Amino acid sequence: MNSGQTYNLLNSINYPEDLRKLTVEQLPEVCGELRQDIIKELCCNPGHFAASLGTVELTVALHYVYNTPYDRIVWDVGHQAYGHKILTGRREAFSTNRKLGGIRPFPSPEESEYDTFTCGHASNSISAALGMAVAAARKGDTQRHVVAIIGDGSMSGGLAFEGLNNASATSNNLLIILNDNDMAIDRSVGGMKQYLFNLTTSNRYNQLRFKLSRMLFKLGILNEERRKALIRFGNSLKSIAAQQQNIFEGMNIRYFGPIDGHDVKNLARVLHDIKDLQGPKILHLHTVKGKGFAPAEKHATEWHAPGKFDPVTGERFIANTEGMPPLFQDVFGNTLVELAEANPKIVGVTPAMPSGCSMNILMEKMPKRAFDVGIAEGHAVTFSGGMAKDGLQPFCNIYSSFMQRAHDNIIHDVAIQNLPVVLCLDRAGLVGEDGPTHHGAFDMACLRPIPNLTISSPMDEHELRRLMYTAQLPDKGPFVIRYPRGRGVLVDWKCPLEEIPVGKGRKLKEGSDLAVITIGPIGNVAARAITRAEAALGLSIAHYDLRFLKPLDEELLHEAGRKFQRILTIEDGIIKGGMGSAVLEFMADNEYKPTVKRIGIPNIFVEHGAVAELYQLCGMDEEGILTKIKEFIN
Repeated sequence: MNSGQTYNLLNSINYPEDLRKLTVEQLPEVCGELRQDIIKELCCNPGHFAASLGTVELTVALHYVYNTPYDRIVWDVGHQAYGHKILTGRREAFSTNRKLGGIRPFPSPEESEYDTFTCGHASNSISAALGMAVAAARKGDTQRHVVAIIGDGSMSGGLAFEGLNNASATSNNLLIILNDNDMAIDRSVGGMKQYLFNLTTSNRYNQLRFKLSRMLFKLGILNEERRKALIRFGNSLKSIAAQQQNIFEGMNIRYFGPIDGHDVKNLARVLHDIKDLQGPKILHLHTVKGKGFAPAEKHATEWHAPGKFDPVTGERFIANTEGMPPLFQDVFGNTLVELAEANPKIVGVTPAMPSGCSMNILMEKMPKRAFDVGIAEGHAVTFSGGMAKDGLQPFCNIYSSFMQRAHDNIIHDVAIQNLPVVLCLDRAGLVGEDGPTHHGAFDMACLRPIPNLTISSPMDEHELRRLMYTAQLPDKGPFVIRYPRGRGVLVDWKCPLEEIPVGKGRKLKEGSDLAVITIGPIGNVAARAITRAEAALGLSIAHYDLRFLKPLDEELLHEAGRKFQRILTIEDGIIKGGMGSAVLEFMADNEYKPTVKRIGIPNIFVEHGAVAELYQLCGMDEEGILTKIKEFIN
């Protein structure tokens, strides 16, 4: 941490109560120092960069105006909350951010009372904050303010609209801040537009408005329906003045903005003026992702999580990957293009992660056959189902953890109709520093009970390519392919595209003392542990790559059940209900009685840290598997 850096104001701020001792005139200096602190920390301790730079002024203004942690600030996703962490007692510990045992990558109530709600998946802030606002009112806590911050990207998620709909119909005083960084900040606007904005956010205006509405209620001239109509009318007038339409004007939610989200003094004034207004409110800000660091402003996507970089020149330190195996995601992206060139029915779908899953390769080569649907995982699946129903072959790529949000859509909109949608679950298994909100732990256990699904996991890049080829062949139905974050094991990753018989595993190695059954790339780790165990213990160990969780290779499992008294299953997924559980069920159903031991992600939410560290923590690394084999034999 750069805590030794000399800052005129930031060094004296340990908590928001220290910030609130300053004058409004000092806030721009605080913002400048906070921004520099983030830059100097993240250049050597990588994390989510551009988003946090874009919310510096908003963070300072919120903690300056609101009495946190008594007042509730609910962040959406949490990529933008580093400034919030630094101002709320975690500046000295910030060097441990995203490291094993260090502070968490996203806000978490387990870490700080200033973190009001767990976030990591987008679009939940409005619903959670509305719940808090209603709880405060229910308890008679009339002094508590609740603020939800949501980005324009997160607004595409269905949950955000569900929250908005409920907020418009429920008695509450929630403030929703829409952080819109998808466009340049307008120049300071003058004339009637600025006049109307200043008028509608001033204390005098709103006091007069409240007194007038109360009087009209008493006289019987105004009722609740008429009040809502007036709010809609007022929002319409403001939309005309701003020469912009907004989706809130018909929802009985008062709308303010848009304003410059980097003018911290004006932002503090506006927040102060509207914070005690009754009813739900939207404050629309325009911000710039990466604000204050020119390379990040120009290329926000590349600077979302840029790794290490030079804080002066902006040069990113990219590791030399020459001669290394490719990322699984890049094998997916390139293979998808290869398949699409041969099969005109193939289209690609991703919910806002084109570069993260390498769908951008298809987007660049065949832009009309690739769709980024925004942060909307459920829609991505149902949209894919609709295309499949009318003859296309969608490859829908969703991170494993985010797939959980589309579970219902997979069942109702794909599996019931047996539609040929290929669900490619990137980031399956332990993902590393992003922690429990992002680990792809649950997909096998969640999807295994669903009829009509084929569920597979390739052990290496060749297997991934062949499974992708197999999945797009006729009459394969809904087909799941799960694979991890990071690199594979084959430098020479290209291979002929050949069909793999659905439901057929592989016997990788004969043995007589113990059978090891794996699924997916963790089989490579197991293979190394098996070699060491045989050398150290004089054992003969068979190794099976199950390859398909559903349908199971019953011939392979019958062989293992008949031949072995000891079976060890290994998977990079939650141990409850996953592949090991499927093997146990098969053995019981067929009255085989081997002793079965399972290795997998334990039934806990695994913390953040490097993938290798987390594998070791869960006993899933080479040493952990070797130890388990020794214990099993003894």
